[in-house]
Amino acid sequence: MINWKRKLTSRKFWAAAVDFIGMLLVALNVSENEAAQIAALVMAGAGVIAYIVGEGLVDSADSANFG
Repeated sequence: MINWKRKLTSRKFWAAAVDFIGMLLVALNVSENEAAQIAALVMAGAGVIAYIVGEGLVDSADSANFG
């Protein structure tokens, strides 16, 4: 079974996802500049997702210990 919490907080996962998206955009003849902008947006979103999931796990652990 896939551990989605671990995947969504993994920088390697997001780097691989952005690499795939970037190569897909190049294959679809999207300009290099647009592909870079889209990749940057995906990485920014990935940072937010990883932060939210990570903080949720920390908060969950804290409430289990002190709740």
